[in-house]
Amino acid sequence: MNSNTASSSAGGAGSADASAPRRNSKRPKYSRFTQQELPACKPILTPRWVISAFLLVSVVFIPIGVVSLFASRDVVELVDQYETVCIPEVNITDKVKYIQTPGDKSCNRNITVRKRMKQPIYVYYQLDNFYQNHRRYVKSRSDAQLRSNSKASEVSSCKPEDATLNGTIIVPCGLIAWSLFNDTYSFSRNDNQLVVNKKGISWKSDREDKFGKDVFPKNFQNGTLKGGGTLDPLIPLSQQEDLIVWMRTAALPTFRKLYGKIEVDLEANDVINIVLQNNYNTYSFNGKKKLVLSTTSWLGGKNDFLGIAYLTVGGLCFFLAVSFTIVYLVKPRRLGDPSYLSWNRNPGGR
Repeated sequence: MNSNTASSSAGGAGSADASAPRRNSKRPKYSRFTQQELPACKPILTPRWVISAFLLVSVVFIPIGVVSLFASRDVVELVDQYETVCIPEVNITDKVKYIQTPGDKSCNRNITVRKRMKQPIYVYYQLDNFYQNHRRYVKSRSDAQLRSNSKASEVSSCKPEDATLNGTIIVPCGLIAWSLFNDTYSFSRNDNQLVVNKKGISWKSDREDKFGKDVFPKNFQNGTLKGGGTLDPLIPLSQQEDLIVWMRTAALPTFRKLYGKIEVDLEANDVINIVLQNNYNTYSFNGKKKLVLSTTSWLGGKNDFLGIAYLTVGGLCFFLAVSFTIVYLVKPRRLGDPSYLSWNRNPGGR
């Protein structure tokens, strides 16, 4: 009687378990990747390893910094700021009016060469406080128009310099081209003219891919307000390298752009006479204009930052290596010593 009852009870429980719905498990499928059980390298940063790593970085970085600094110091650079000195004294109180008034704005400057400059000598113009990275300024151009004559009418992104007052399309359109730098420079030494080569001053990829050989300037700077230089309507844009250089906008408000190359050596104490045309208006926004003559090294132009950065990092790593070595020698401790754990140093939890 009891056994039958027990068996029937057991059978009833078993049938109930079988008929009950199985609970859905959210456990992910097992894999060594999801459970982070793949073989891995787990280096132990012992004092010797840390000190050796800092020493290695210092040994590599310090020589690189010294070499970079010497390469930068070998570059000869002459800089002449002229936006103020090229304003006549009678117009010094109203510079904007002077620069906007038509007329001859020639200015004579003399630069003395401090150290022998080997060719090629690069001529740059530098502008300060000119924000070519302004969003509206950067977008005011038509790359399709610059590439192909068949896309000359694509000027929707060029406003407000997209067309003339009578609706004729401007080529090249946009604020960037409209504000083309138009100061000019001519150089002489001992009454002998120094030729400035303006070929090859732009990127080859820009000349061949971004500026079309069948695109010619049309209605450029024909409005009442001229923003900068003019272009020869008989020369295609792919050969107007001053424009190509200018159209590659700068990221910072102080920038240099290549004007040309002097392909003769200049000796120490040579006096270079410069006749420049001070045409470009930087006075409306308190900008500065500088003329730069510079040689180059295997590392590029004059820039001490790279060498100083390498020396700083290398010197800091050497200091840390020496500091850790002193600490390791003066007060060493056994690797993996559990007595340094916080709960072992304060057993009471205080």
